[in-house]
Amino acid sequence: MNQMDLFDLSGEVAVVIGATGVLGGALAEGLAQAGARVAVLGRNADRGEARVKAMSEKGGQACFVSADAMQRDSLRSAHQEIQRRFGPPTILVNAAGGNDPKVTVTAERPFEQIGIDDWRANFDLNLVGGVLLPCQEFGPGMGERGKGGIINIASVSAHIPLSRVVAYSAAKAAVLSLTQFLAREWARKGVRVNSITPGFFPAEQNRHLLFNPDGTPTARAQSIFGHTPMGRFGEAHELIGAALFLASPKASSFVTGTDIRVDGGFLTQTI
Repeated sequence: MNQMDLFDLSGEVAVVIGATGVLGGALAEGLAQAGARVAVLGRNADRGEARVKAMSEKGGQACFVSADAMQRDSLRSAHQEIQRRFGPPTILVNAAGGNDPKVTVTAERPFEQIGIDDWRANFDLNLVGGVLLPCQEFGPGMGERGKGGIINIASVSAHIPLSRVVAYSAAKAAVLSLTQFLAREWARKGVRVNSITPGFFPAEQNRHLLFNPDGTPTARAQSIFGHTPMGRFGEAHELIGAALFLASPKASSFVTGTDIRVDGGFLTQTI
């Protein structure tokens, strides 16, 4: 095999849920640049169309499909639209999710005061809509065709629960568990299921925790720098390499149930 072809995704159809966000958008653009036809799924049409326009201007093939990952019927309709426009999906990237401030532990809101409805909403966002429902919708078709790659986005907090974001950490730990379960269940159907664990990448949902109103790093950000051997935040484009490896049926043909950490060494640090 020509090594230059290892990461060529020509002929692949990728679905990126959450591509209207910073990290999901970078992954969508990376897949498109590698030759995949990319369906950008999300609820915000303006941001989705803007993402598609940016990808098209760089020579990528992309379309926006409106979908609510929390609703199975919405995902089914999106699936049908993608097949009509691009053909059967062969790659699924589950990049939707985030931490709701209502389930962030603070001095004013200790753990025991977190509302059960808010807790469930966080799990719905990160686990049910973030991974479970999309895998239920797109995974079986991949298995029937004997080809597919699914990439779930986890978090360093799935490995070591971080302070304050207790519900988010628990939900992302469940994402890792579900990833390994599906990897085992679908391996003989030709569907690979893996995950990426990002370290700290500034995005919409965590910016208020990392930066003060004047743009300077918060005390929490400084703590993160001290705990990250590389001493900085990650940049969205630095996730693309891991995604291309896991998405490529040639480069990662014998890889499933694996989690790739892109965290600047965060999870290696102890004292």
